[in-house]
Amino acid sequence: MIQFKSVSKIFNEGKANEVKALQNINLEVSAEEFVILVGANGSGKSTLMNALSGSFRIDSGSIFIENQSLNSLADYQRSKWIARIFQNPLSGTAPELSILDNFRLASLRTKPKGLRVGVSNSFKKEVQEKIALLEMGLENKLQQEVGTLSGGQRQALTLVMAIMDEAKIFLMDEPSAALDPKSAKNLMRKAQQIIQEFKLTCLLVTHDLKDAHQYGNRIIQMREGKIIKDLDQTQKQALQINDLFAWFT
Repeated sequence: MIQFKSVSKIFNEGKANEVKALQNINLEVSAEEFVILVGANGSGKSTLMNALSGSFRIDSGSIFIENQSLNSLADYQRSKWIARIFQNPLSGTAPELSILDNFRLASLRTKPKGLRVGVSNSFKKEVQEKIALLEMGLENKLQQEVGTLSGGQRQALTLVMAIMDEAKIFLMDEPSAALDPKSAKNLMRKAQQIIQEFKLTCLLVTHDLKDAHQYGNRIIQMREGKIIKDLDQTQKQALQINDLFAWFT
């Protein structure tokens, strides 16, 4: 489903602060795979996801989704395939709008822009059903402004907003890093449920090695813009948590 072919990216090329962020990346991710990306800061994990989503143009190589090249497509054009959740709980929602209005915007993300009917009863019901997956009681507070919610609640809503359109690729960049332990645990549990139920292809960047060990069916370690380990489901299942810690010693 996703292919990186000889993808490279250099930031500040030729300058003292030059960074070889991605170095000749070759990677294939099949539909419905849940891939964990680990590595030290600056290893290229987030850069890899940003290259896929179109945050910048790659210097060389090609990226494909369903055999269609993304090289000439802007980030908004790629959004028909890709949904994202970021580290900052405040990044994925509009605080001054209600929960319902945020979901309406999310549902239109991949559709042609134009005049549309606002919110129907059937849409409200769909939103309530999906928010109910979070088991937070927010499905009964659709008119509440998102800015009045906690960071954990906002991040959880962002998670569900990702399945309001037809995107099938879900990128999560340290989604629980800014949350308290209880909220973080709940978010990851719900994320796994949604990924499985809606048959999403997922890439998760995390520094939490316990999460890296518990979740996903494939794990990739990056270093200095390169993939240095790539373990499939069978190999990952054989890993012990101490094995992962040893990767960073």
